[in-house]
Amino acid sequence: MTDTPTLGFDTLQVHAGAEPDPATGARQTPIYQTTAYVFRDADHAAKLFNLEEVGYIYSRLTNPTVGALQTRIAALEGGAGAVCCSSGHAAQLMALFPLMSPGKNVIASTRLYGGTVQQFNQTIKKFGWSAKFVDFDDLDAVKAAIDDDTRAVFCESIANPGGYITDLDAISAITDDAGIPLIVDNTSATPYLCNPIKHGATLVVHSTTKYLTGNGTVTGGAVVDSGKFDWSASDKFPSLSAPEPAYHGIKFHEALGPMAFTFHSIAIGLRDLGMTMNPQAAHYTLMGIETLSLRMEKHVSNAIEVATWLENDPRITAVTYAGLKSSPYHGRIAKICPKGAGGLFTVAVKGGYDACVKLVDSLNLFSHVANLGDTRSLVIHSASTTHRQLSDEQRAAAGAASDVVRLSIGIEDPKDLIADLDQALSAATA
Repeated sequence: MTDTPTLGFDTLQVHAGAEPDPATGARQTPIYQTTAYVFRDADHAAKLFNLEEVGYIYSRLTNPTVGALQTRIAALEGGAGAVCCSSGHAAQLMALFPLMSPGKNVIASTRLYGGTVQQFNQTIKKFGWSAKFVDFDDLDAVKAAIDDDTRAVFCESIANPGGYITDLDAISAITDDAGIPLIVDNTSATPYLCNPIKHGATLVVHSTTKYLTGNGTVTGGAVVDSGKFDWSASDKFPSLSAPEPAYHGIKFHEALGPMAFTFHSIAIGLRDLGMTMNPQAAHYTLMGIETLSLRMEKHVSNAIEVATWLENDPRITAVTYAGLKSSPYHGRIAKICPKGAGGLFTVAVKGGYDACVKLVDSLNLFSHVANLGDTRSLVIHSASTTHRQLSDEQRAAAGAASDVVRLSIGIEDPKDLIADLDQALSAATA
C-alpha cells in the first residue's frame, strides 16, 4: 500500500494514494459511491476471496476512495499499510481485535481521552478483555504491569486533553523487551508533528475526524501497521500467526508478511465487525490532509501565543501546554515532536467548576463542542462532558479535573482568540 517513492511530507500529503482516474482522467480522487464491484469471471472472484489477488469485492471491506486514503495515511506515518474505519473508537477496537482474546489484557496510560478510558475500562470487558491503567511517566510501573496475559501497550503521543507528551522511546523499549506491540494514538499530534513508528510503535491509530480532516465534517478512524513486528515470534498472537479458521486456514503472517495485520483487519475485522468508513467521509479527509502541514504549523504557532498569554494571566492557575518552557514535558518536544507540541492543552481557572462553566458559556469565537482539531478554535469543560462518567481520581489522572477547561486552538488570528478569552475570563471570575 505504500510503494510510493521517497518524497517529502508536503508532497505526500497531496499525492500519496491519488492518481488520475483511469476511466475519466479526473484529477481529484472520485467518490466511488458503490456497494459492490463486477468480477471479471468466476476465477477472478475466487482469487479475490482467497486473498490470492488484491482488488475490490464489497465496500464493507474495500473501496477505491477509502483505499486512496489508507495509502496516504500509511505513507505519511511511514507504515507498511493502513485500514480505515468509521471512527477513532472503531480504530481502537480494530487495533486490539487481532491481538486480544478472552482473559488477555492491555496496559493503558492513565492520560487518555475520557471515551477511550470508558471503552477500555468498561466496554472491552464484554469481550473478556481487560485493561490496566498506569502512569506512563513511571516506567517501572509500566514494566511491573505487564504479565503473561498482556497483549499490547496503549498510549497517546500527545495526550488528550492535557497535551502531555509521552516518552515513546522509553515505552517502546519496554514493549520490545516484553515481545508485545506498542499501540500509539497519534490523533492530537498527527504524523506531521510526530512519527510514532520511528520511536518504536507497532501500530498507530487515528481519529481521522480531528486534525487529519480538519474541518469538522465527517467522522472516521485509521489503524496504521508499521509492518515491523514479528507476529510469529511467539504463540501470543494466533490470529496472525496460526491457521485462521475463519479464512480457509490461512496463516496471515506467513502468507502476507509486513501486510499481515492490515489484511487481517480488512478480511476479518471489517468483514465481521463491519465498522466501515463511507467513501464520502474518505473524500473529505483526503481533501483535508492536502493542507495538513500548513494547518498544523498555524495550530502550533497560535497555541504557543495563546498559552503564553494565559500562563501570565492571574485568573489562570495552570496551563498544561508542553510548548511552554515551564511544562515538565517541554524537554520531550525536540525528541518526540520536533515541529511543535500541537494545538491542544488545558487551563485551570480560578473559581473552579462554576468558573469553568461560565467561561465556556461566555466565549464567542471559541465553539463549545465535543471535538478537537478543527480549523476553528474549540472549547469544552471535560469534567462535565467527555470525562463525566469517570471518577474524580480518573479525571485528575487524565488531566480533566473539575477546574480545568480544554482548548483546541484553531487557525484564526491569535489576537482575536486572546481577546475572546480575556472577556470570557472577566465574566467567569467576576
